[in-house]
Amino acid sequence: MEVTIIGGGLAGCEAAWRLARAGLTVRLFEMRPEKMTPAHQTGLLSELVCSNSLKADAVTNASGLLKAEMELLDSLVMRAARATAVPAGAALAVDRERFAKRMTEAVQALPGVEIAREEVSAVPAAGTVIIASGPLTSDALAADIARLTAADGLFFYDAIAPVVFAQSVDMRVAFRASRYGKGGGDDYINCPLSREEYEAFVDALLAGAKTAPRAFEELKVFEGCLPIEVMAERGRETPAHGPMKPVGLVDPRTGKRPHAVAQLRQDNAEATLYNMVGFQTRLRRPEQERVFRMIPGLGRAEFARLGSIHRNTFIHSPRLLSSDLSLRSEPRVLFAGQITGVEGYLESAAMGIIAGLNAARQVQGKGPAVPPPTTMTGALIAYITDSAREDFQPMNANFGILAPLNAAVKKSARKQAMVDRALADMKTWREIVS
Repeated sequence: MEVTIIGGGLAGCEAAWRLARAGLTVRLFEMRPEKMTPAHQTGLLSELVCSNSLKADAVTNASGLLKAEMELLDSLVMRAARATAVPAGAALAVDRERFAKRMTEAVQALPGVEIAREEVSAVPAAGTVIIASGPLTSDALAADIARLTAADGLFFYDAIAPVVFAQSVDMRVAFRASRYGKGGGDDYINCPLSREEYEAFVDALLAGAKTAPRAFEELKVFEGCLPIEVMAERGRETPAHGPMKPVGLVDPRTGKRPHAVAQLRQDNAEATLYNMVGFQTRLRRPEQERVFRMIPGLGRAEFARLGSIHRNTFIHSPRLLSSDLSLRSEPRVLFAGQITGVEGYLESAAMGIIAGLNAARQVQGKGPAVPPPTTMTGALIAYITDSAREDFQPMNANFGILAPLNAAVKKSARKQAMVDRALADMKTWREIVS
């Protein structure tokens, strides 16, 4: 029996990997490059359109724990990420082009997997289907998903940060360093701002012309990925306490900590491109060049990619999905990735692993399998499929969603105890489902 996957992003590729390993036949639909989205630039599978960072790597960080769990499950995304990593301090970041090429080649080589380059405008009426169409689901498919789920679609706007050419950064002003010397110690390019320079930048940020949503759509932005100007609207010092925080950094020109810092993170292996960390934006394109060049060190910056804003579609999973990520009203249909209401690259990929595993079990006549909520993967699933949750918002990996510890543990040791339990429980669960 053939399984259909709609969407060739991180989740769709992980699902295809899982199904192929189970010996099943898969047809993976990806509409690019026949039909492009507002954010993608290539037809490669698993193209990263926002940051090139997969966040912190240490297991005592929620993202690091999720990575470790995914590697225990032999994640295709984590294989490719490790192979295409670029310096990023304590984080894992990738060369986005090499990463996407590696993912594309890996999926193309999977036995029994056919990649169909065409748009799917309606959910197939029969057979096992995984919908992993992502945050930029086409209007036609989104409308059919709304029909299938008998619910209004939910959406918010996601913003992309600009990327600059490294050679255009003025290193007489900017300096290399990681906060507190972490990682390689000099993994980031830092553009320091004095109080006066910061105030002028914020003034321009607030006054700059912004891209507006379409007339019939309400602007909703995810709290974990706020545009830099939205942060400034909430308080003039908010960016300086967020992505522009100067803690752990000293300007070698002054020997002092600057008032604020704009950090640039390496975006490719050749170190020719750098991403403006935390500078997601809905400023209009000419305004971006004018406003961001006010940052010291970026006066003559050349942009390889300017920021943008786009619709991010997701379903009300607590009302619609079972814990195996299948649709309660039609279990042959499973959802995976960001469309389920998880937020982030790794979170999306992890949902692809679980959806692929359960689609395979469904075809093989086996019961559903879901990691326990003591694991970060299982906790994310528990959060997005909790039927009691009415006020549903997208969720990242974080320790707050993990099941509480049974034993009393000192506060200083609590996080490590959660990590140890999560990894042990994931190893046990892996053995059960393998």
